[in-house]
Amino acid sequence: MRRSGSTDLRCETAHIGHRFLWVSLGLGSVALACGLFAHKAHAQFRPSPTHFNPGSSNPSSKSEPATFQADHVSYDDHAGVVTWTGNVQVWQSDHILRADKITYDRNTGIIAATGNVASSQPDGSVLFSHYAELSGDMKNGIMTHVNAMMVDNAKLAANGMRRTDGKVNDMTRAVYTACEICAKDPTRAPFWQLRAYGATQDIEHQKIDFRDTYMDILGVPVFYLPFFSMTDPSAKRHSGFLIPGITPHDRYLGTYFTVPYYWVIDDSSDLTVKALFSTKTGPQISAQYRKAFNFGIIRVMGGLAYDTHKSGAYTNGFGDSVGSQDDHGIQGYLFAKGMFSLTPKWRAGFNARVATGANYMRDYRVPGYGGDTLNSDAFIEGFGTGSYSKLDAQFYQGLNRGVIRNNELPFVLPHYEYSLLNQPDILGGRLAVNTNDFYVYRNQGTRDQRGEVQLNWDRPFRSSWGQKFLVTARLDAMLYHASQLYQQPNYYNYMKSTTAGQVVPTLAVKMNWPFVRQFMKGHGSQILEPIVQAIYAPNQGAGVNRRMPNEDSLNYEFTDSTLFALNRYQGTDRIDGGLRANVGVHGNWTWNGHTVDMLVGESFQEHVQHNRQPYSGLDHHLSDIVARAKIDPFRYFSVTGRTRISPYTGRVDFADALFNVTLPHAGNLPRVSFFGGYVREPVTPYYYYVNDFRNGGSPPSLYYAPTNELSGGASANWRNWHGSFFVRRALSRHKFASVGGNIGYMNDCFGLDLMYLKQYTKIGGQQRYSTVLFTLTLKTIGAFGIK
Repeated sequence: MRRSGSTDLRCETAHIGHRFLWVSLGLGSVALACGLFAHKAHAQFRPSPTHFNPGSSNPSSKSEPATFQADHVSYDDHAGVVTWTGNVQVWQSDHILRADKITYDRNTGIIAATGNVASSQPDGSVLFSHYAELSGDMKNGIMTHVNAMMVDNAKLAANGMRRTDGKVNDMTRAVYTACEICAKDPTRAPFWQLRAYGATQDIEHQKIDFRDTYMDILGVPVFYLPFFSMTDPSAKRHSGFLIPGITPHDRYLGTYFTVPYYWVIDDSSDLTVKALFSTKTGPQISAQYRKAFNFGIIRVMGGLAYDTHKSGAYTNGFGDSVGSQDDHGIQGYLFAKGMFSLTPKWRAGFNARVATGANYMRDYRVPGYGGDTLNSDAFIEGFGTGSYSKLDAQFYQGLNRGVIRNNELPFVLPHYEYSLLNQPDILGGRLAVNTNDFYVYRNQGTRDQRGEVQLNWDRPFRSSWGQKFLVTARLDAMLYHASQLYQQPNYYNYMKSTTAGQVVPTLAVKMNWPFVRQFMKGHGSQILEPIVQAIYAPNQGAGVNRRMPNEDSLNYEFTDSTLFALNRYQGTDRIDGGLRANVGVHGNWTWNGHTVDMLVGESFQEHVQHNRQPYSGLDHHLSDIVARAKIDPFRYFSVTGRTRISPYTGRVDFADALFNVTLPHAGNLPRVSFFGGYVREPVTPYYYYVNDFRNGGSPPSLYYAPTNELSGGASANWRNWHGSFFVRRALSRHKFASVGGNIGYMNDCFGLDLMYLKQYTKIGGQQRYSTVLFTLTLKTIGAFGIK
């Protein structure tokens, strides 16, 4: 219940004509103790030696002149009192004091300010008071009916305040909030406020302590705190304990608590230490260190725990048995990242991520769990005019033991890439030079080195009939040295080391012939654009007979986006060869900001390579038909779809689609958005290279499991409310992949969110359970979460 005589935050300062920012509840630079006063209403003087506002970041100089201005000034020489009245203003440097009346008693050294007292500070905060009485050195004093406007719209009010030694402000019947005060009804309580019997502001240590405190929501007390401490809103960074966390239930941790502490080391570095205590396993201590330099940043995060869980054996999706792992006891992780600018054109960095095991990351919710690998690298890169160069080294640690074995993951030491795009030459073409070189080492698997040079020359021109031509001449040259080619990922029937290479010239001519017309009296345009491309390169086959390793071309993609690509492999270890032609028709209709854009095409090839992945779309001389359509028929709706269809069987080898519908605000109705997606493929390409099937075998059964997935959701915003949900459903497997949603409320000073998430994917033989996260946010105080 509300205490009698306590102060609520009302619009008591609304009648004050000028508002200033204030940080220290000090009355500014009215250093008048010297007794040197000019006999007019506007003057300057040198103050007596006083230490103004020890908590301020910009204290005034002892010798800096102070200036006053008033409508009237009077002197009582007999009593030793100077009185200023009528819009009194006193300032020294950036510190300002205003009042209706200010008196200074030279006998007692007391300064008194009365009526609409306002004091401002250079950092922006302001203090309002009915009456203030301070000692001559400004370190001690009292104030009544105090209202403070602080940074971040924070407001502090009190019936009375006592200042001691210029460092501590003690307040009675204090109220604090960061919410807006209702302009139409100033007597209405703010959305939330802290009401305290007493409060102490420690200016030196930048904190505020409240005693005997109630938290009010809409004027109603909701809970009681005998003691509450918070950082002063004026403090940008402040050492101290952060808000603790609690999770009532977790499969691996049980009920657990986290207690974080934040330490400001200096102006450019800090450290956050967090202790975790759980009911199901041992404790964990983790920390994050951050350091900013003039030329870069560094961040280090790590943890150490005593994990009592022991992982059991399980059978993965391939039917293989995965044994138990000795992953209990002392466990830990270390993530470090740095970025440094060496010169205006060169920079270097690193990203290191290692952990003792995936199950430890799962048990203690370490970020990164759920991925297949932890990736680490170190690099140096340079940027020039039309050029780029990078040297790096890469390391991988496997997390998903069901499909990844650590001894099969590569070390890339080193990897170098360079690209250069020259200016147009005398023939009107542009030459591009690229190289991508590496050394790949595996404990179990192929070890190889590659040196590469790629030259690409493009010459565009137009004909008098409006055709746009692009002539391309390209040369790819690679040299390899490899061993253990009989192991993954190549599985060749060759046991010795080998040195091999290839030189592949490619010539291509592409023609776009756009036909353009206007309609709707010039407000719309239509483009119909036939596209024809002819490409020739030597027939390459699979590269097996030449015993060339394959590191970057394991995936082959034939869609609308690669229809006119010179090479549809992702890398250059394998290159599309032979004589082929690509044709397509592109159409575009645009009117009043609406668009319909479509592309349909097909590829004709002289040589058919039967060693590509099944369902590649290029199993015959006549390829699958690829198509794309993007439709924005009106402002609030859009849909994009792509497909690849076999002309022989009519089978859909690939399809995906995305749509979005937005219903705008209409009156009191909320703004609502709907979104969805669909993907279909007759196989799951990820599993093609899982194991060796090349000696008369076939890919695993999981490869032939079709991908057929539907996803969708909606979001809505209405005034201060927001909500959303989403769902992913694997239609071919008759299972959900994930579902979730959230609902929340947010205003200028308060936030409340409830989130739900359920993942159905199994990792390491375990399926994660549902997660519910409740978050309460109070502006300037912090966020409280229960998970």
